[in-house]
Amino acid sequence: MRKTMATDTKTSPEVLTELASRHKFTTTTVLSLLIAVVLLCVVAVVSKKFLTPRINPSLDMAVRISILIFGLGAITWRRTKFSPMRLQDIGALKGASGLLATLQRTTIQVAIIGTAIGCIGFAGTLITASEYYTYVAGIVGAVVILYAYPVRRAWEGAVERFATPSDNPNP
Repeated sequence: MRKTMATDTKTSPEVLTELASRHKFTTTTVLSLLIAVVLLCVVAVVSKKFLTPRINPSLDMAVRISILIFGLGAITWRRTKFSPMRLQDIGALKGASGLLATLQRTTIQVAIIGTAIGCIGFAGTLITASEYYTYVAGIVGAVVILYAYPVRRAWEGAVERFATPSDNPNP
């Protein structure tokens, strides 16, 4: 049977409190950014009839390549920042608090990249009056944001695994 952080003797109540507050803030932020991307798609549908269609092949390629680069870049960024060796070093140098700050910061950064993907598509829609850009960018952005979604169990496991026991006052 797997132990939870609440029953683990090496995790202090201060670390649990910080984990809960950071996780809640990060979850709220990520969900807000996901809602923003969905709202951009809705605005694109509503505003389509007010836009003048323009064909722009160079913009088409630029938007598609930007969406691809940002999407793959967000995945690479998250995997690099959450590599076990890096988290182990952060846990050893900065303790549980530094580890939680890194988890929070990286998660929000990846979610912001997902939102930027949605904004790129929305801008392409405003310029060309083709909602295709917003739909594709909205889907890719939503996938990136959901990829960044903070799973509390994963955060708890990272703190248990990578934070040094000397940070916790309880022996």
